[in-house]
Amino acid sequence: MKSIFKNTFTSLLFITISLAVSPISAKTKSATLSLKEFIQQATKNDTTFETILIDQLTLKHRRITLLPDSDVIMDVKYQHNFYLNQNTDKAEATLSLSKLFPYNGTQLSLSYNKAASGLTTTDSSSLQFLISQPIAQNAFGKGTYLQDQIIGIENDISRYQIVEAYEDYLASLTVAYYNWYSAYENLKVGQSSYQSSQKLMANIQSRRRQKIALPIDVNKMQLLLIGKKENLIVLQEVYDNYSNLILKSIRHKNNTPFIPVTPGRPTENIQYEEDYNNFTQSSRTYKVLNMLEQQGTLQVKKAADDLLPSTNLLLGYQLDGKDWGIQNQERSYFAGISVQWPIGRSVDKAKQSIAKIEHKKTMLSNQNKYEDLHTNLKNIYLQIQREQKLISLAKTKTKLSESILKDEAKNYSFGKVTLNDYIAAVNLVDENRFSFTDHSVQLNKLLVEWLRLTDQLVNESVLEGKN
Repeated sequence: MKSIFKNTFTSLLFITISLAVSPISAKTKSATLSLKEFIQQATKNDTTFETILIDQLTLKHRRITLLPDSDVIMDVKYQHNFYLNQNTDKAEATLSLSKLFPYNGTQLSLSYNKAASGLTTTDSSSLQFLISQPIAQNAFGKGTYLQDQIIGIENDISRYQIVEAYEDYLASLTVAYYNWYSAYENLKVGQSSYQSSQKLMANIQSRRRQKIALPIDVNKMQLLLIGKKENLIVLQEVYDNYSNLILKSIRHKNNTPFIPVTPGRPTENIQYEEDYNNFTQSSRTYKVLNMLEQQGTLQVKKAADDLLPSTNLLLGYQLDGKDWGIQNQERSYFAGISVQWPIGRSVDKAKQSIAKIEHKKTMLSNQNKYEDLHTNLKNIYLQIQREQKLISLAKTKTKLSESILKDEAKNYSFGKVTLNDYIAAVNLVDENRFSFTDHSVQLNKLLVEWLRLTDQLVNESVLEGKN
């Protein structure tokens, strides 16, 4: 009676475990989503990409907002004077138009003035045309030209940084796909292992009923099956998490599930020396670092120009007369010079010193970045080589462990090995299959990181393609 109860309990436990896992391991027909299709849909539908790229739209306005205004400026002043002691009132007005030509520093102005007087019956009026040309600070637009160059470099750096941000996010999505694929492959291994263990459990129960297997064998298989179930639940949860992330990235609204497609290698046959030399010669990263040095040089020159006195040559023509119509005109031409020179210039000198210090700091920082990039790329290359070797070994180990499992199954059926030996062979196959998937995915991630760091994952044309 006790034996019957044990056998009944064992059968019920087996059925319960099978029912609990069957919804997880059941295969549903799902559409495939390749890495290429995923990236295409993500870049099209994920607003994160649009958020990154929209920053470039502001760059074309920076030059207008940061350089001196070149618009025509009109200045109007009108007032009415009341002379109480004379019981009279007179109008006074000033109207001027001016325009600056930033790239040569020249400023043109035309002004009309009617000045009221309470002492005479007539008012004075004048019309003046003036040309002002800086010859020291911002001489012939030198300061503006330097500022224009600085803004141009800043805009170029910003464009490269936008591409970098785009590339970083694209790399993170690609890695997410690899993680999704890894979770899917691991889930398949877990399902396959669980199903094999179910078959072995049925075999053990049959052998137990025939008095061939011992009760301890049934207990061992129960523990093995429960362990496989626990692992499968975890693998399913990991896969579902990555599936949700993938669906979010492509803004998938339907309930139709997707399954990943085995991705190819992001790149093949990396030649470290050749690739590194190309990277130092033409990569965005090196261009940005070089531009930062150029920007520092221009900032020092601009600070030196700002130290010069504000000196302007003046050329003009003037009409002087009376009343609104400039009656009784007197014509005159004039030339002169105006100088504004603050004593000490402590603020401008401090700005120049800061510019020199920042330039020196940039040079030193760039040297450190060059060394860091070289070391990081060298280490990633070594990791890529490591994973390539480990993949080859994992593939060999998987084939060998599968062969061992096949032989151990036969040996166990003939009673040549214990159940422990057979279970160890089962677990070894699972371990090697998981290892092969992990190393394959890790290699792909390292290759993506190599492409990202060497600025090969995307190029500047992405900006034109997304405008």
